[in-house]
Amino acid sequence: MALKPQDLLVVLKLWVGRGRGWNYQVLAHELGMSTAEAHNAVRRAREAGLLPSGELSASPSPIPIKEFLIHGAKYAFPTKLGQVTRGFPTAHAASPLKDELQADTDLPPVWPHKDGTVRGTSVEPLYKSATEAALADPALYELLALLDALRMGRARERQLAAQFLEERLK
Repeated sequence: MALKPQDLLVVLKLWVGRGRGWNYQVLAHELGMSTAEAHNAVRRAREAGLLPSGELSASPSPIPIKEFLIHGAKYAFPTKLGQVTRGFPTAHAASPLKDELQADTDLPPVWPHKDGTVRGTSVEPLYKSATEAALADPALYELLALLDALRMGRARERQLAAQFLEERLK
């Protein structure tokens, strides 16, 4: 069993929606994936210890999620930088990190998107539907941007991202 990027997207969505009465159809719809894909992602995340067994609506345990995000995600799901494009800010160019760090002169990292608001260096999102899912859910957007900072950032950015993730996973 190997985790896939969509598994982490599902875990983060279930975290931000904890306490909500989830079913696979709603989860899949909100993440832009098939029901089977959502079901398989939950199964793999459970096998990896990132989600509890039982009901889909059971609250995820923050400790394994935090450990994997901070220490493993950048190795399991490295980022790929691309061309200059329009998109939506991520990593240190998105909240909450953008409010804490001085803007540098480099182009900001962005998830490419036809309705993008910022010109920057493209960063491949964690999963193909992650941008759309994040745009519909500000809390998910924030977690995915922090994850990108952990996956691609410099030491200071990674340290701050880890602090913000720890706060959000309490």
